[in-house]
Amino acid sequence: MIFFPIILSVTALSVVVWLLIRHKRETTKIKQDHSAKVIQLEQDHSEKVTQLEQDLSRFSSISNIEVEQERIRLSIAEEQRKAQEVIESEQRQAQQNINALEAEQERIRLSIAEEQRKAQAVIEQERKEFKEVLIILNQQQSDIEFQISNARGELTALEKEITILEDVKNIQSFGLYEPKYEFGTAVEYKVKLDELRTKQKSMIKEGTAIICTAEWVVDGRRTEGRQMETKKIKLMARAFNGECDSIIPKVRYNNYFNIEKRIESAYKAINKLGEPFHCHIEYNYLELKIDELRLVHEYEEKRQIEMEEQRRIREQIRDEERALREIEKARQEAEKEEERYQKALDKARREVEQATGARQDKLQSEIEHINKLLAEAQMNKERALSRAQMTKSGHVYIISNIGSFGENVYKVGMTRRLEPTDRVRELGDASVPFRFDIHAMIYSENAPELENEIHRVLEKQSVNRINTRKEFFNVQCNA
Repeated sequence: MIFFPIILSVTALSVVVWLLIRHKRETTKIKQDHSAKVIQLEQDHSEKVTQLEQDLSRFSSISNIEVEQERIRLSIAEEQRKAQEVIESEQRQAQQNINALEAEQERIRLSIAEEQRKAQAVIEQERKEFKEVLIILNQQQSDIEFQISNARGELTALEKEITILEDVKNIQSFGLYEPKYEFGTAVEYKVKLDELRTKQKSMIKEGTAIICTAEWVVDGRRTEGRQMETKKIKLMARAFNGECDSIIPKVRYNNYFNIEKRIESAYKAINKLGEPFHCHIEYNYLELKIDELRLVHEYEEKRQIEMEEQRRIREQIRDEERALREIEKARQEAEKEEERYQKALDKARREVEQATGARQDKLQSEIEHINKLLAEAQMNKERALSRAQMTKSGHVYIISNIGSFGENVYKVGMTRRLEPTDRVRELGDASVPFRFDIHAMIYSENAPELENEIHRVLEKQSVNRINTRKEFFNVQCNA
């Protein structure tokens, strides 16, 4: 389509050149024919003059020579006049032909000029269209390159998000997350969370969460433009809030930073979609969402800690109740033993008063043995009474379970049982597939304090850095 006008112009120029050559040939031929006729007339005239001169010389002897000369002169003049007329007629005819040829040449020139003008107009039009097509192609190329660049950026962002989503063992699992709020209870976190969500609702209601900087006009009416802006703002708000509401509840101890990056990515992506409408989410609203994420994270952590603490307290209460029952049982058994030994001692003393000789010696030995048993029963009774009165006394144990947790992982706990190994046996019966090995069993009159002190010393070796109530530690132990 672009080369057709060029071909047409070349064809037109070829026709023009051919017409010019043809015109030149015809003009040359006419001039040659005219020159040949003039030469022929001059030759004919010369021949007639020669003939007349011959005739004049022949009649020179005639007596009436003057009359003959006059006649010949008039004849020559007549011949010259006729020849002149013929020459003038031929000249007029030649001039007419030349004029016609010049008119034809002018017409051809004008036609050629018109054809050139049309061809030039077509060429200019095609050139203009070609430039427009070229501009469009360049624009499309720029758009495609821009789309490719955006696609690459989105691909990079998606790859980062995929990396974030797959990285379930992030650095925060090592306890590097630094809490922003230091509330004492989960209820305080809940109150602060409600206040934060109220601020978000206020920003949405006041129109300060999402801003549209352009004043749109639809069909010449500003009212419809405002309606379009409102719909766009609602759409962006629903998209961003929906994204945040779907991922914030999923925050855990080991994925806080991943969730934070996903919220920031959603903020950037939705703002990019709003750019053609000059609408964007305010950064202050994003900060409120990040604060909400922090609060939810810390609230869940605090709630989990409180649940663990309540579980530990319930377990400690059950352990103390079990210990008290064991102490009471031991006291009752000691009293029964004391009563039984006292009766046996009284009986042996009555019998020794009546016995003599070897019988008396044998009973005396039994009395000494019964006294020892009675003293031991009294000591057991006093020990049980003492343990019942000393509410903080107990045993701190250090145990391990290689089959369940691997090497160099130890549990440091406390029990107030009279038989502390019963507690260790309970731990191995239900919670793990293998029994625990006992490395140390330390009695203390203030067992909770001793346990806390050991936990404090081993804090950096704690296996669970999030929940410090867990009693497992990764340390070297030679006991």
